[in-house]
This record gives sequence, structure tokens and C-alpha cells, in this order.
Amino acid sequence: MAPSDLPPSHNEPVHSTPPSPPGGQEGGNEHQVHVIGLMIGTALMFIGFLNIFLSISGGFEINEVPFLIYFGGLTIWANAAIETPSIRYGVMGLAVTLALVLFQYGEVLFWHKQMLFWGTIIIVMYFMFVEPKKPTP
Repeated sequence: MAPSDLPPSHNEPVHSTPPSPPGGQEGGNEHQVHVIGLMIGTALMFIGFLNIFLSISGGFEINEVPFLIYFGGLTIWANAAIETPSIRYGVMGLAVTLALVLFQYGEVLFWHKQMLFWGTIIIVMYFMFVEPKKPTP
């Protein structure tokens, strides 16, 4: 008779699976941080973009602060929205680099405003036409 054919003895410990959190609460906190990052990043990008857009249409000069707000919002948004790490950190690094270069330059020219305006328009149009992936349950 093989040992696997014997009935279990009463002295052997019972192995059970550890309990899982009810309702998947483990990922709930991550989801909240993700949503907060999306909201704050989008709001900062909108505030910065609105100042830049109004300066283009109104013809008045601005300093670099709206650009810093915009690129800070882009960094927060990219951290929350982009899943692929290489793309996420590439976008974040590019946004921080552009903000630091513009801050060091210390002057906002008309073509700076135009580049940010049309770049934002292209990004928004891309996300309008690309459907997000559905999460698998």
C-alpha cells in the first residue's frame, strides 16, 4: 500500500488557502489614487492651457508660470493614466525637461504658445478617436 493511499491521520496539520479580501478591496486604494491623479493632472493642464490660449487670442504677454502649471499637470496625468512604464516615464521626463528649459530661458515667445496649443489639440484629438481597453474581470 502506497503512502498516498492511506487515509489522513488526525495528527497532520490541515493546510488551507489564506482568505482573500472581500470584494477586491486590495486594489481599491490604488484605484482611488489613480482617479485623483487623473483629476488633478487634467485640472492643472486645463488651467495652464486656458491661460496660454487666452494669451494667444488676446495678444497679451505671459510669463512661464502657465507653462509650468501645464507641464506639472501633464506629469501628474501621465503618472496616473499611462500604463506602459517606458512611455509613462518618457512623457514625464519630457514634460519636466521642457518645463525646466522654459523656466531657465525665462521668456515665453509666441511660437512657444503656438507649439503647446497645437500639440495639445493633437493629443486631445488622438484620445477622442482611440477607444480605451476594457478591463478584464
